This record gives sequence, structure tokens and C-alpha cells, in this order.
Amino acid sequence: MFRLLAVRSCSKPARQLHSWLANQDQVLELLRVCSVEDQVFDVVSKNKTKLSISHVAYALDLLWKFQKEKPQILRTVEFIRSHPQFITLRVLAENKITLMDDMTVVDVLYNVLRLNVEPHDTLVQQLVAEAWLRLHSLQMPALSKFAICLNDQHLQHSPLMGQITEILSQKVDTIQDVRVLSTLMISVSALVSPQLRDALVKRADTLLDASGSSQFNSPRRVVQFLRNVKHICRPLLEKCNSIFLHNVSHLDAENISIILGLYQSLQFNNSDFRLAAKQRLIKLVDCCTDPVSFTKLFAALGPMAKQEAREGLESAALLLADKLNGQQVLAVAETLEEIQSKNLQLINKIGSIIFKNLDMYTPMEVARITQALICLHYQNPEMFTKLRNIMMCHLQVSVFPYEVTTLIRVLSLLPCSRLDETVISRVDAVLSQCNLSDLNTFTMAIAKWMRNDPSCRHSTPSVYVRLLQTLNCCGLERLRKADHLDLLLEELKYMSGEWFEEMLLEETMAALQRLLWQVSWTNVPELTLFLTKTNYLCMPVLDHIAAVVMENIHKMHYSATYATLLPFTMLNYDPPSGDEFFNTCIQHFSPHLSSFDPHLLVLLAYSLAVANCFPEALIREIFSVDFLTKLDCQLETLPDALNMRIRLRLMELNRAVCLECPEFQVPWFHERYCQQLQRKGEYTRLSTQGVYESGLCVQFKMHCVAGTISISPVQQQIHKMLGELLGGMHYVRMAVLTPYFYTVDFECVLDRHQWPVPYVEPNDLHIMEEWKVQWESDSLVKKCELSLGAQCIAVDFLDSKSFCKNSHHVKGEVMMRKRHLEILGYSVIQVPHFEWNSMELSTKDAWKDYLRKKIFTELS
Repeated sequence: MFRLLAVRSCSKPARQLHSWLANQDQVLELLRVCSVEDQVFDVVSKNKTKLSISHVAYALDLLWKFQKEKPQILRTVEFIRSHPQFITLRVLAENKITLMDDMTVVDVLYNVLRLNVEPHDTLVQQLVAEAWLRLHSLQMPALSKFAICLNDQHLQHSPLMGQITEILSQKVDTIQDVRVLSTLMISVSALVSPQLRDALVKRADTLLDASGSSQFNSPRRVVQFLRNVKHICRPLLEKCNSIFLHNVSHLDAENISIILGLYQSLQFNNSDFRLAAKQRLIKLVDCCTDPVSFTKLFAALGPMAKQEAREGLESAALLLADKLNGQQVLAVAETLEEIQSKNLQLINKIGSIIFKNLDMYTPMEVARITQALICLHYQNPEMFTKLRNIMMCHLQVSVFPYEVTTLIRVLSLLPCSRLDETVISRVDAVLSQCNLSDLNTFTMAIAKWMRNDPSCRHSTPSVYVRLLQTLNCCGLERLRKADHLDLLLEELKYMSGEWFEEMLLEETMAALQRLLWQVSWTNVPELTLFLTKTNYLCMPVLDHIAAVVMENIHKMHYSATYATLLPFTMLNYDPPSGDEFFNTCIQHFSPHLSSFDPHLLVLLAYSLAVANCFPEALIREIFSVDFLTKLDCQLETLPDALNMRIRLRLMELNRAVCLECPEFQVPWFHERYCQQLQRKGEYTRLSTQGVYESGLCVQFKMHCVAGTISISPVQQQIHKMLGELLGGMHYVRMAVLTPYFYTVDFECVLDRHQWPVPYVEPNDLHIMEEWKVQWESDSLVKKCELSLGAQCIAVDFLDSKSFCKNSHHVKGEVMMRKRHLEILGYSVIQVPHFEWNSMELSTKDAWKDYLRKKIFTELS
């Protein structure tokens, strides 16, 4: 195609500019009254000798117009493309390209591509070459449409698209139409610099204000651009979201599915839109009966629907399954995976349809299919054998790192006892191109094969050792050469597992300290989330973050304060000027409490509670009937895991406020919620799935799954030692449930003379009366009634999860628990794992002496 440019530029005839024909043009009049494709072809057939370039362009425009007005399932593009008169139009267009004006060249190219003319067709290639010659004379609407055509031909990385990007960077401020701008933004997103990205975001923000809120396609493209360039601009996202909300009654299932997918990629969650989208999708259920629309509806509504609605969707999917094509059945399978469906009939049906279409899927789609079927516990060994063979074939020829990484990750999920030589060779082939996330994926896959390989039971074979050593070297080298913080954070976003923690974590922190000068208000949230996830206390980095935040807090979005504060609260670290730092953040988000997503406000308040910080405005906002009602509505649209996490955090926040801030007079309304932790004297694991009582918002309705508490060997050892130290096992209780439903590892009571007090029964104290519930100033206060001078002691064993990764620094949640137990009347003794398992405490007498000092010396 590009060689045509050189030939054409040598001798280019003067172009004739044609305006639309006058009204007396009979051919044009005939075309204008056409209402279906056959009428257009009839006019073309009878007037071949009279057709001008304007007639040809108008006819092609009509053909695509008629098609796009039809539902996808009723379109007849293949019929049109193979029609003899369409071929006539193509030949005429190709012969008259030089006679076309600029806009006509682009319009014809756009229409023939929409009608599935192949990119390698001579007409398409000559139109692209002609548009390239005229590139600098194209008006912005034509340039925008031309860019779409290049994207359709997968030329988004071509030199031609590079020239369009350069033109856009020079003229971005002259664009007045948000539709034109948003289309160009999508087209050039693979090539934009940070400077052009910011200029486009700024211009889009201005044009969205001017365009009003009646159209949703342009803001949808703006959000897609933000996703493509991995840039979270919350003010612009919220502006686009308000437009979506205004137009939600006009959104179809496909657009809702697209928007929700974009939001998920950007980790942007808006409860108002999710609720509105859910209600809109429920209204569309009866209308989405064809495979295309139903698939979109199923993917969008399934994860948000309640169980009864999900079952209805699954039943509809089963009835429609035989009509689904390969792509649609893949979308249904992935949705079933997301909602953790147990509908075996539907799963088996979907699996059988996929089996028939396996040859049509790309390597990445085969990997997605395999993962979905594994997660759905699909039972068909023949299917998985074929999937493995297909992936191995793709792996042997793949040269793309992301493809090799995905295939190897999914292959490791399949039952296979040994590491295949093909896997080793492909890892070696792409290793130099892999980022840290790819390397991490390889190590996790290799670890799975090592666990399953019988030859690894007594010693690790050299093939694993060599490969892991190579991966270690590559990872360390990549960290040492890292010179751009934002790119490094992008690679670290999904890092996890033993290999990263043992081999790369220290070097990662060294790299972050080396790149501290690149920390800015824009990348602080990403950096703080990473630090929280690692549980690594790196004080120089946290100190620098605090300084940057205090200097630039006015530039940050109010919602970013949650991620910013998280490592400081959860890792229990106060930076220099700690009070000023916390106050600055609190003052920044406080005016925007009503704008927060409810679940995010709960998480923010809990994080601050861990640090013993309870802003009154924040607490009163959360513990109001209106907020709890709004939160409950939002929880219905969230994934089950996040739903349970938010409910648990609300309970923990409620407990913290009741214990530490009784002056707020917030009632303890999680009693029934927490009672499910105890059943028949044993602990249970929680599976919450409830709502607040109507009106009062004072209790959860719940469903629970029973299961006993796990006692570790170390805890059993401490229990035995405490019994011997205190004079018998009847002097100590294990796994004691306290008021407000904390669980104490061990409990004992000393009288005023420091003598142990025995328990008469396993569940009753000799000297302790029943735990009493008293209402005081509308606050719920639980007290332990002891004899004068007696003290109730809680002994907690702290495992490695209670401390920061790299030190003996206790984490924030452990300290909050200690505060609360002390408020409840306990004297708290903490037994760190590194002290109990140290060389100094290697004998029975040493362990008993250690506990004696803790109980009788430190508490005296």
C-alpha cells in the first residue's frame, strides 16, 4: 500500500472538486428515494454509464446506512459485499479516486471497510494512499474518520498514525467538537506522550462541558481513552459518569457492558451508576432475546443480580445456548466464572458448544476458556486434554511475551506432573522482553509444576533450579536498571507470592528509594497501595510521601486520601509531623463526604479508626440511617467478596466507635451479625449475605457456614505451659469470646494478691460474674465484673502476619485490638512469634520463665 504513495506522487493529475448534483439530477433523485439495498442496486444496474463519483459515494453511504440501522443479527453485509452491483460500485470508486474531494475519499474508505471489504483490497489501499497524500489538508472531522479507518486495519502503530498524532498535538486546542476529539483520542491512544495525553484530557474536559449531557458516545470514548493510556483522571471520569447517569434510560445492554468493563479496568466504582445500570438492565431483560443482546445483558447484569435473578438469567442462557456463536459462548462462560455458577446443566452445555468451536479461537481466547472451565469445575478430561494440546501448539510458535506468559500460566493450572521442554524453550526465548509481572507469573507457574513433579520430592531437579536462577537474575537486573517510577509501579501492580517476597522485595524497596525524586501527587495513590500490599515498612519512602502529600494536597482528588493514608494506618507508622499530615488529609476530604462512594467511605473510616482517629463529621455521616440505606443498596451491586469485606469492615468500625468514642452515642447494632461467630460453643466462619432492618438500620440478617476454629501447635504449646505455670489447666481458658466479639487466645484471672483464680466450669469463672450489658447515655457498654483488685489477663500469640514484613514493628490492626481489649478490662500480654521461637526459649523452663515474667512482672 505504501509503495502506491511514491508512484502517485510523481504524476498526480489536478483534482476536480465536485459538489452534490442539482435537484434535477435524475440518478440522484432515484437514489434519494431508495429505502432498501435492492433498490440501490437496481438504480446502479440501470444507470452504470451515468454514475459520477458523487453517485457512487452516495450509494455506498446508503448501503452502510441501511445496514447500521438493523440489529446485528439481521444485517446482510456478506450479501451486499458479494452482490455484482456492489462490485460495480467498487470498480467505479477505484477508477475515480483522484476526482474525489477530501471528505469523499475518507467517507468512501469508511463505508467500504464497514461493509467488510478486506484491507488488502486494491480499493482500500488506494484510498488510504490518497488520504495520506492529502493528510495535512484534511479537516479535523475527516482526519478523525480517517484515523478510525486506520484502526480498523490494525495500523494504530503505523508511521501514518504517527503523523496523525503529530497533527493532533498541534491542533488539539482548535477542535470544537467533542465527538471528533474523542474519536481521535481513541485512535492515537497507543502513541500519545504524557504531554499530549494531558492536553487531550484538558480539552475533552472543556468540550464535555460545552456539549451538554444529551449524548453518551463521546464520554464513553473519553473513558476508553483513559483506560487505553492507563490514566485515572477522577474529575473527568466523574464528569463522564454524570452524563451516563443522565442518559441511562437510553443505554442498551451493550453500552452498559462496555462502560462497566471500562470502569473495572480503571478501578473506578460509582454506586449511583451501578444501581441505575442494574435497574435499566432488569427492564431490558424481556427485550434481549437474540444472542447478541442477551450475551451483553448476561455479562453486565449477571454479576450484579441477586441469586433469584441469576437463576433466571442462567435458565434463559440454557434455552439460548445452541444459538450462540463462539465469541458469545465464551462471554457466557466467563460470566459464569465470575458469578461462580453451580448450574451444572448450563456449564456442561456451554462446555460442549465450546468444544465444537475450539478451532476458531485465538491463543488468548483458548487460555481464557481453559481458566473459566477450570474455575467452573467442568468435568471433561477429553476437553482439557484437547485444550492443553492446542495451547502447547500455540506456545511453540508464539513470539509475544504477553501471550507466552498467559499460556504458561494457564497450562500450569492443568494436571500435569512435569515441566514440558516446550515451556522452558519459550520462557528462554522471550525472557529478555519480559517485565516483572511476566517473570512473577513464570515463577508461580514453575512452583506449581515443582509441587506436582514426583521427582521433586527428595531433591529439586536441575532444570527447575536453572530456570529459577535465570528468573531471579532477570528480575533483580530489571529492578536495578529501573529509572522511571511510573513504569516500575505499573509492573509491580500485580506482583505477589513467595518468589517476589523472598527474592525481589528488598531490591524493590531499594529501587523505590533510588527513585524517590520522581514521587509526585499523581503517583502517590499507586505507590501507597503497593506499600500496603507488601506489608513492608520503608520509612524513608513513607516520610517522602507524607511530605509530597502535604505540599500538594490541593491538587489531589479527595477520594485519593484513602489510598494515601492506608500504609500509615495499617503499618502503624507516624511520619514526621504525623498529626499535621493526618489533619491535612482529613481537612481535604471532609467537605466531600457526601460525594464518596458509600463503601469507600466505610473503608476510609475504618482505616482511620485503626490509627485511633475518629473525625466526628465522618463518623456521623456513616452512622446515619440515610447513609446505611444507601450503602445497603450499593452492596447489592458489588461482587460477593467485596460485599462481605465491606460488611465486616462496617462491623469493625462500629465496634471501634462504640469502644473508643462513646460520646458519639453510636449504638452497637452488629450483635446478631457477630453471634454467628459462635455456634454450639465453637467458632464459625462468616458468610454474610444480609440487609439492614428496614427503617432502623440496626441489625443484619445473615447466613452463616459453620466451621471450627483452628488451633496451631504453637498455641497448644503455650496453652500447656500456661496451665503448668498457673497450677493447672483449669486456671486458663482458650479461645475466649469477649464482648463485642473479639477472640482472645488465652484468658486467665489473677486476684489482688497475684494468685491465679480457677474456673469452676470450662465456660464460667469462679470469681467473674456473667458479662453484663448496660445502656449508658444510649451507648452500649459491656463490663467485666471482678472482685476488688483482681485483673483479667488476655494472652495473645502474635504470628508473622501481625508484624511488618521486614521488622518486628507491630501492625495497626494488632494495636487497635490491644486498645479495645484494654477498654474491655483486660490486661493484654502479647507473645511475638520471634520471641517464642527464639534460641533463648528453646527449653521448657525457658518458656515458662518467659511467661512468668510476662504475667507476674510486666503487669505488676
